[in-house]
Amino acid sequence: MKPLTENILTKVIKKRPTHAYKGTFGRVLIIGGTLQYGGAVIMNALAAVNAGAGLVTVATDPANFTAIHSQLPEAMVVDFNSDLVELVQHHDVILIGSGLGDRLDILKATFSAVYPKQVVIVDGSALTLVAEHHLDWPKSQLVITPHQMEWQRVSGVSIAQQAFEAFNVLACANFNVRPILVLKQFHTQIYTPNDIYELNIGGPHQAMGGMGDTLAGIIAGFAAQFFLASLSDAVLAAVYTHSAIADELAQTQYITRPTEISQQLPRFMKKYAN
Repeated sequence: MKPLTENILTKVIKKRPTHAYKGTFGRVLIIGGTLQYGGAVIMNALAAVNAGAGLVTVATDPANFTAIHSQLPEAMVVDFNSDLVELVQHHDVILIGSGLGDRLDILKATFSAVYPKQVVIVDGSALTLVAEHHLDWPKSQLVITPHQMEWQRVSGVSIAQQAFEAFNVLACANFNVRPILVLKQFHTQIYTPNDIYELNIGGPHQAMGGMGDTLAGIIAGFAAQFFLASLSDAVLAAVYTHSAIADELAQTQYITRPTEISQQLPRFMKKYAN
């Protein structure tokens, strides 16, 4: 297992070209946020926008519209109860699952609508729904972001066995489309098609609700901008950025709130753009 280091940031984060426009930096569709879990997609969207995605749309329960507009006027909103097929097919990156609850119908419709060139990031409730209902994974470029209990449900690899890389590699190989696995734990592990990395930064100051939603949003934002060069590198850089900002904030704070990490993204990324 290789250590994930700061070097990934200068490799991935690039100076923006002069003649760019919003479409240059990708279109992200975030799907989730039932009535009681609207905060999850707000944190997704805050992270994706601040990470630099060109266009961000949130498909969610209409009860969340006002909160999203007040928190983040840069994002668009649509009702996730409407037909999402055309919307899904017009985006580069789909992030689904944060705060999705038991909406199996939305998950199935999204999986059936995606196409191979898209990046699909599956997080939170969507992972549990896949496991419970034995769903087929979408035929796309796939990133999954489970914590250890979610990975146990999805893969059958027990938390105790997850310490052994071979079990996780074998589980990934059994997918119909091999995913990039971001296995969230004390030292997060990232399984790409070619290598395995371990994140050796971060700490207990990150232990609070919404941290995973923010990470998923950063991954979406980085994937939208940088995946054409290498999706694996974009995911690795997003994971490192998330904890590096948290560590910076923890130098003067007892805890680091997920929304604070998102607010710091433009400043942090500027340091590495070349």
